[in-house]
Amino acid sequence: MLTDYLAQRALHSKILLMTHIVIGYPSIEESLRLVDSMVEAGVDLMELQLPFSEPIADGPVIAGANHAALNVGVTVEQCFSFAERVAGKHPIPFLFMSYYNLMYRRGTKQFVRRMAQVGLVGSIVPDLPLEEANEYLQACKQDALAPVFIYSPRTPLDRMVRIAEAAQGFIYCVARSGVTGQRTRFDQDLASYVARCRTATKLPLALGFGVRERKDVAYLEGKVDIAVVGSETLRIIDQQGVDAVSGFIRSLRD
Repeated sequence: MLTDYLAQRALHSKILLMTHIVIGYPSIEESLRLVDSMVEAGVDLMELQLPFSEPIADGPVIAGANHAALNVGVTVEQCFSFAERVAGKHPIPFLFMSYYNLMYRRGTKQFVRRMAQVGLVGSIVPDLPLEEANEYLQACKQDALAPVFIYSPRTPLDRMVRIAEAAQGFIYCVARSGVTGQRTRFDQDLASYVARCRTATKLPLALGFGVRERKDVAYLEGKVDIAVVGSETLRIIDQQGVDAVSGFIRSLRD
């Protein structure tokens, strides 16, 4: 189980690191090389985003990567093949991050079953609310996958509790309202929000949206279990290329 894996990894690290890529950006082959580089640099788990035309939770950096991948013809089937390849090669867990339209169009049960078949451990579906997730939850249970749900600073405590009852693996806490890639203030307000998240669930907490450098990760140590890095990695790729990513990932823990 994903939670058991996270507990074992936590015995050897103050905080775990999850990275995020958009499959097919800059290309399928470069994405494969990017995964290799991240795993070698010591990431603990990784979310693989399926490119989508309307990525409503994403800011300009990740949205641009989505559109670039679609423009070169990356398909859902290629994403499944990609996931199978990396999950079979590397010892860390991989999750899909997908908007629900892609899952719905293929059939939720069929999509989830395929995720299990290619070796994924779970998925994050940011635009699927708990109230509409019954078919998805049943499919995840049947195929022993972890449905990872999201908290935000505006989520009331009673709703956090209900979400936690349905979630598995971990809870993804977005650090602020808005989309990915914007600046986040790592301050007492964030600490208070994370403390509220802790009262709602015993699941591990991951925090993303705005984690950019070592001091951000250091601030989160002891507050959450997993730091999530997404947009900043893509900025590094855009500015310096895939070869620069390994050093960036290592710098988050050094």
